[in-house]
This record gives sequence, C-alpha cells and structure tokens, in this order.
Amino acid sequence: MGTVVLAEKWPVLGRHEQAARWLRIWTDLGRAPRTIDAYARGLAEYLDRCEREDVDPVEATREHIAGHVRELTTQPSRRGTNVVSIDSGSGLANATIQQRLVPVRLFYDFLIEEGLRESNPVGRGRYTPGRKFGGYQRGLAPRLTTLPWIPTDQEWLAFLEAARSEPPRNRVMLALAYDAALRREELCSLRTDDLDPGHRTLRARAETTKNRYERVVPYSASTGVLLSSYLRHRATISRARGPLFLSESRRNYAEPLTLWSWSKIVRRPTWPTPRQISTPAQATLLPVIEISRRPT
Repeated sequence: MGTVVLAEKWPVLGRHEQAARWLRIWTDLGRAPRTIDAYARGLAEYLDRCEREDVDPVEATREHIAGHVRELTTQPSRRGTNVVSIDSGSGLANATIQQRLVPVRLFYDFLIEEGLRESNPVGRGRYTPGRKFGGYQRGLAPRLTTLPWIPTDQEWLAFLEAARSEPPRNRVMLALAYDAALRREELCSLRTDDLDPGHRTLRARAETTKNRYERVVPYSASTGVLLSSYLRHRATISRARGPLFLSESRRNYAEPLTLWSWSKIVRRPTWPTPRQISTPAQATLLPVIEISRRPT
C-alpha cells in the first residue's frame, strides 16, 4: 500500500510531510499492508486532533498526548454493536487504544532520529533496577490484561448447532482453525500444497503468520474426515492447485476466499459471537467431533 493511496484514504497524512516520509519508510521496509494501514489510521487520527487543536505535531507535548488518550477512551466504536468483543459499547477497548498509540510513539521515535525532537512525549513503560517498591514505570496508557472468556457447555452447544447447518467448506475451516489455532489470515491463506494428509499436518507459511515464523501443526482425525469430504467437494468447483478455500458465490465463483468473506460468515446473526474460542478441559474435542458427525 503506497503513501499516495494512504493520503487519499486519510487526507491529513498528505498535509504533514514528516508523517508521509515515516510511512513511506515503513512501506519500503516491506511491512505488511495491514500493518501500514493500521499505522496510517492511528497516526491520521492523532494528526486530525492536532489540527483541531491548532498544535504542530512536531512540537506537541505530553499534555497533548494525554488529551488524545482521553479522547480515545471516550470515543465510541465506529462499528457499534457489530463489534465482536465483550467490552464493546463503552469507548474503545484497552487493546485498541494501545494499538492506536503505537504509530504515534513510533512517529516520534522517527522525529528524534531525524533530529527534529529531543524526547518522545508518548513514552514507554520502563524497568529501573534498584528502585524502592519496585522499579517498573508504566507507560502513558495502562495496559489491562483480562482473563480469557470461556463459554459454558450451553454456549458451545449453541455454537455447534449453528455450525451443523453450514456447508462443508465452512465446517472444515472452523475445525482447522480450532485444531491448529490458526488466525484468520493463516486460515484463509492455506494452499493445497500446505496440507500433508498422510501425517495429518498443515503448514502455516511464514508470510501469512503474524510473527513471520513458519510452523507445522497437526489436526485431528475428525477434522481429517471433514477435510477429505471438502476436497471432493472442491474438485467440483475447480481442480486447479492453489488456494485451498474457494468462494462459491455467483460473483466470485472459484476465486480464493477472502478474509473479509470469512469474517462475514462468522458474524452472521445465526452464529454466536464470542470474542475468542476457548474451552474447558472436558470439552477439548467436542467441536470437531460433533461437527464431523453431520453427514455431507
């Protein structure tokens, strides 16, 4: 994603030369497009506030950053009730605020390296050995760490009941995501040559993972049954090698399934919408076993 496209999406970036330079450097360094997009959004939001307050971002102080943090904590989510999160509806989530502050902090790091500033008004959490009563100094915004949400057996049964009526592709995607702990991009980017049915393993390629580390992970026998059924179904759509999961819509028939299409599927009103999937020990294999029992 080029800086010209970013400036079209967020015009404020084109009005600040240093911001455009900083984003151009990150783009040239080969950062993922979605990373660049997230950085641009967070920085554009901050620059918009600077313009409203008539503050030069190069000379902004910690007081201005604190005002931006306060605004983030009271800003409602743009997606409203469609946000799949337990803490939706009362300003941005803590993790989202942290994410929005990252590009602002990195932007000021860049200004320091360029000799345009002497200090970073955002700051970082620090550990100072030898300080009395602990040596940790927290960052500008507190970082909250919440316990994972664990659905009850009734919630899991409702989730499985909704999955039963899904076509073979959606059921095998759900099972693989559960077994192999795949993120959305890793799941939708799977290719036919990433599978090893003989050993019941799949490969998450480095370019699709968040930490850029490739890994090989196993999947269960129940998921293997679902996968075999889906591969036979896939052959009726396309016999070409390449992306594993194909669209079956009229508009994009036989085209690779996109991340956004998968997101729409799991956000259907008929599907439960937990923030993250985590199960009690007694239900470890319940989802893939129950889903695989439905005939295809």
